[in-house]
Amino acid sequence: MSKPDRTPIDIVHNEAASRFEARIEGWLCRCDYYLTDGVMHIVHTEVAPAVEGQGIAAALVRATLDHAQQHGLKVRPRCSYVRVYMQRHPDTQALLA
Repeated sequence: MSKPDRTPIDIVHNEAASRFEARIEGWLCRCDYYLTDGVMHIVHTEVAPAVEGQGIAAALVRATLDHAQQHGLKVRPRCSYVRVYMQRHPDTQALLA
């Protein structure tokens, strides 16, 4: 039995707002950060309850961590969701500040 196809999540890096974001069914979903001395402090991940359970938060965090890796940044997860995500994905551990 195959799973239904999901529409890819279109994630945008809104550098001016220091966040990665996606609009899902009109809802703004986001992963906020700030940079200090080469460290990306990821402070908040938010997905509207109306669109939860679709892997949106994970996709936002993955995009944020990919950006950090591509730009040689270390990561300090200040958001509990990001901490748990990084614990569950050992490949992200090298990014920890």
